[in-house]
Amino acid sequence: MRRLSVLLLGSCLSLLACEDEEPPSSSSNNGTSGQSGASLLPRLADLKEGELTKIETGGETICARGTPFAFYVQRGTSNKVIVEFSGGGACWDALTCGIGDALFSDEVIQPTESDLRGFYDHSNPKHPMRDWTHVFIPYCTGDIHWGDSDTTYGTGEKAVTINHKGAINSKVVLDWVYANFEAPEKAFVTGCSAGSYGSILWSAHLKEHYKGKGTKLYQFGDSGAGVITDDFFKLSFPSWRPQQHFPGWLGVDFEQLDRLSSLYNTITKAYPQDRFAQFNYRYDDTQVFFFTAMGGKDKDGWNEGMRASLKEIREGSPNFRYFLPEGKEHCTLPYDRFYTDKVGDRLLVDWLDDYVNDRPVEDQACEGCAP
Repeated sequence: MRRLSVLLLGSCLSLLACEDEEPPSSSSNNGTSGQSGASLLPRLADLKEGELTKIETGGETICARGTPFAFYVQRGTSNKVIVEFSGGGACWDALTCGIGDALFSDEVIQPTESDLRGFYDHSNPKHPMRDWTHVFIPYCTGDIHWGDSDTTYGTGEKAVTINHKGAINSKVVLDWVYANFEAPEKAFVTGCSAGSYGSILWSAHLKEHYKGKGTKLYQFGDSGAGVITDDFFKLSFPSWRPQQHFPGWLGVDFEQLDRLSSLYNTITKAYPQDRFAQFNYRYDDTQVFFFTAMGGKDKDGWNEGMRASLKEIREGSPNFRYFLPEGKEHCTLPYDRFYTDKVGDRLLVDWLDDYVNDRPVEDQACEGCAP
């Protein structure tokens, strides 16, 4: 899949350059999901086991610049489901949203055979969830899967309108999951980069839907530590209008949300029988660049912020764990290194196998990495 997270980071410099712009205008929204009708889409039972199937959703689902949205399903053989949110940049002002697909994925990209590696390769006998159905939610809205707004940036001939409809798209896919899995035994909610943030927010929705049905939930955020400068929420989130899709039933006050650890702690405490986790490399170069481009100090400053965030989540959430290997790469799920990443002698794939099979797992951190 197209991976544009690194390119996004240069756009963060625009935050300082664009502070004097007029606030973006947003259309009104009544909070409805815009469901295309999960019952009208192909059913899981109609899909061929082991094959990646594209499902076009129609309805109100849409990508940033008006192209159609679709999602992918690889049918497994068990009553267990992976819900994965894709990564691929973001945009929030006239500059970052106005230069095509250079800074974020703005359309659904058809996977190729070479993309089906790492966590996507269910034929690998080492895959800890190889018999699970894999539902993959592409990312084409520039809003980390949280947005619900048609926002116009700039004025005149340079004006550009972006469909920040990540929340609408996500809800339609989740409706399909609900229609095809009445009560899955287990649900693994994950995502790389921007998808990592999608995974924690929507894990609460998925768990609430299956509450009382015996479904065990496992969330795993890949390379989305949420280390940002203090004003990022104020500068970016008004463009996306994600407030209405935050888990208000858990008492989340979006207006007071200023760090990712608060969202994690609220959700993990609400569902103490489920499991939540994060994976980050020690000096993730993409996350470091993002942080420094927004005015953060340097890689050590990012590392300090990452460890502080994990410490805050860990201290407030007994059902949360982290896996922190050496390295400066960004994301493990889409790559072959998913099978070789380790801390000491502890391989990530073995750790995840224990994680989703309810065996005891401890935090894993390289020397000097632990919070």
